[in-house]
Amino acid sequence: MTSGVQQQNRDTARAAPDHGPRRQAERPIRVVIAEDSYVIREFLTTTLNAAPEIDLVAICSNGKELLTAIDTWDPEVVLTDIRMPPSRADEGTRIAARLRQTHPHVGVVVLSQYAEPAYAISLLEQGTGGRAYLLKERIRNKEELIGAIQAVFRGGSVIDPVIVDILIASRARAAKSRLAQLTPRERELLAEIAAGKSNGAIAESLVLTKRAVEKHVNSIFAKLNLPETQDISRRVKATLIFLSEEGTDSS
Repeated sequence: MTSGVQQQNRDTARAAPDHGPRRQAERPIRVVIAEDSYVIREFLTTTLNAAPEIDLVAICSNGKELLTAIDTWDPEVVLTDIRMPPSRADEGTRIAARLRQTHPHVGVVVLSQYAEPAYAISLLEQGTGGRAYLLKERIRNKEELIGAIQAVFRGGSVIDPVIVDILIASRARAAKSRLAQLTPRERELLAEIAAGKSNGAIAESLVLTKRAVEKHVNSIFAKLNLPETQDISRRVKATLIFLSEEGTDSS
């Protein structure tokens, strides 16, 4: 184990790993922490060491240490920050995805200070079982934190209510978006229009006939309820709609 990893319960014999179906916690759950913030790491350490349901076996400060600790201690749950060295991007979710293949029995609770649904979606795209995504503000509630650890240990999943609310609101906005009426091909053409391309340039770019492009463009104008005025005016209005709604619709 690397020198940066703090080991817990050094005098306790390591329990034999149980790789069978998810089980009820009849003994403390072996947990590894990975968090690059010293303050949060110490808070988590104090909280989990005081919980009889948890056997905190290692404490790490970056992704490399976490991978070493997993191989060394074979934990049942990993509690990890989403952004850690060395990448400082989405280290937590990337390690969680890797564990699906290398250690499928390990549950993962990802902690993030960012209320960004994209992170949660990335965490769950390979399956929801044994995964939790919580905002860091939740760690102040010991019951919520322990509950999330127990849930992923048993193969369940937990998503922070704030993230759920954002996803629901995003879906509602998307349903109201005028862009929702367009087919994927029409969206593709509208993106080309927004880039300032003529019908001829769009035809060449998308390998379509000019006639087919004109047909799609007219359909786009109709679905966006743009009146038959000058074509240039409709293209500008369509572009404005695309730029104002595309980001919301795809969030």
